[in-house]
Amino acid sequence: MADGSGTPAFLGVSRSLSGRAWRQRPAEAAVVRGHMQALGLEEPLARALASRGVRADDGADFLQPTLKALFPDPSSFMDMDAAAEAILDALQAKASIHVFADYDVDGASSAALLVRWFRAMDAELPIYVPDRLTEGYGPSARAFDTLKAAGAELVITVDCGAAANEAVAHAASIGLKVVVIDHHMMREHPPVCAAVVNPNRPGCNSGQGNLAAAGVVFVLLAALNREARRRGVFEGREQPDIRQWLDLAAMGAICDVTGLTGFNRALTSLGLRVMSEWSNPGLRALLAAAGAEPGPAKSNHAGFILGPRINAGGRIGKSDLGARLLSTDDPEEARDLAQELDALNVARREVERQVTEQATRMVEASGAHADGSAVVVVEGDDWHPGVVGIVAGRLRERWRKPVVVIGVDAINGVGKGSGRSQPGMNLGRAVQAAWEAGVLMAGGGHTMAAGLTVRVADIQRLRDFLNDRMAGEQAAAEALDLVEVDALIDPSAATRDLFEQFEQLAPYGPANPEPLFALERVSVRDAVAMTGGHVRCRLVGADGASVKAIAWRCADLPAGQSLLAGQGGLSMVGRLKADDWNGRRGVQFEIEDVADPRMA
Repeated sequence: MADGSGTPAFLGVSRSLSGRAWRQRPAEAAVVRGHMQALGLEEPLARALASRGVRADDGADFLQPTLKALFPDPSSFMDMDAAAEAILDALQAKASIHVFADYDVDGASSAALLVRWFRAMDAELPIYVPDRLTEGYGPSARAFDTLKAAGAELVITVDCGAAANEAVAHAASIGLKVVVIDHHMMREHPPVCAAVVNPNRPGCNSGQGNLAAAGVVFVLLAALNREARRRGVFEGREQPDIRQWLDLAAMGAICDVTGLTGFNRALTSLGLRVMSEWSNPGLRALLAAAGAEPGPAKSNHAGFILGPRINAGGRIGKSDLGARLLSTDDPEEARDLAQELDALNVARREVERQVTEQATRMVEASGAHADGSAVVVVEGDDWHPGVVGIVAGRLRERWRKPVVVIGVDAINGVGKGSGRSQPGMNLGRAVQAAWEAGVLMAGGGHTMAAGLTVRVADIQRLRDFLNDRMAGEQAAAEALDLVEVDALIDPSAATRDLFEQFEQLAPYGPANPEPLFALERVSVRDAVAMTGGHVRCRLVGADGASVKAIAWRCADLPAGQSLLAGQGGLSMVGRLKADDWNGRRGVQFEIEDVADPRMA
């Protein structure tokens, strides 16, 4: 039996309980042998490395990435030299420079990187983060007027600005110089300003389009150091060592879900090493506020412990809290900010839960999730715009198709929405096209995520536009919606040693997915439904060996129901996770998908 691509289905599973086919992640045999010989790896790990597109001669740089080997020439970025010159000109002239940042982790990390470089240069850099509810996303004429009134002479926008042509034109009209540092999709014609640095800018040949804004800013810091050396600025003083701030670059890369390959992988891997020292007062305080213990930092720290709390400020609180936290050197201020963000995150989770439940009921009652449409668009009155992106992500996981969730302000007749997409379906491009067609008041984003503002009267028009636009990508995307397995194991082989062997592939992200292991025909024991719709259980093999397991947010789905029924003979695919509770050195199997061989 084969999946939709013609490849034999792994364990014969052409349709799991989530509707997906399983296949072994493909790898070239010659590359696998090359990794085994050159790196001394065992076949399963060498195969996993090859299956991620890592060539035999690139294996060492992948497993042990270095900045020396992978750091790009800053001048390869269009306008990078012009940006460094404009900033150094203003710094040397003692002009008033401000940073304008987006309110998410990437924006906060980007702002903090610049603040820390300026502080090392004995200069302060005030931070401006627009209020999500009253100002919306990105630069605006109103924001530039505010900055001009505050005495700003140069504004550096980070993680935003590349599509703000009109707002940047307004800044020029009031005598305000602007440098844009961004990574989002943008129009062919950039804003007219001192510099627009964006690896995704048409015509930029840096080859670094997978960088988050924080990664682009990190390269900017290298360019600033280089330009300052050229000008003799460091005569009699040390230049800032930007490597000490790699933790901030890693935060942006992980939390913005960027492709962790090449230079971006080096930034993230080395950044997690720096983070492990917990020398940034804000990160250290936020870890404590979350009740977590300091230790070796993993992607999980950034993506699931620190990131959501930093984002909570921009989502439902004060937009600048995250940037202030990451840039402060005052432990007391860091503690106060961390506690405020942690409290906001608790509130955010409850708001998210309510909106998720309402949106799920609405769509599933209408059948829109299963009517063959390419995209689900769902709107609701007074849904908080700060959580619609998270909700869209949850629903995308549930229905395996792009989802746009819109919070409607009925008084003003405007909806603010956010979408999350499936691999193979470019939601950001579709939203950009909707804006260009006049369907949206504002919109843009990435391949996998987008934000938008729409008149309530145009929501149905938007729904039709996105479905028409993305219908041609749907069939190919559904064929790509596979569960790709790295290795077949028994419960007895699900050990800490196996986990640590494969951890050499970390950090994980797009283009480097976390390894997936399959268990064949296991029995489910001691299954319990938990708060939040999770299911905890034990998976038992034919020899009686077992492994603890958990499946997230699935109690009301076929997979979760099969687990709770205690069925035997089920096959599973999942990830190995470290289990260090109470000092134990074990693993837990995090279930990704379930198949019943009798139905597969």
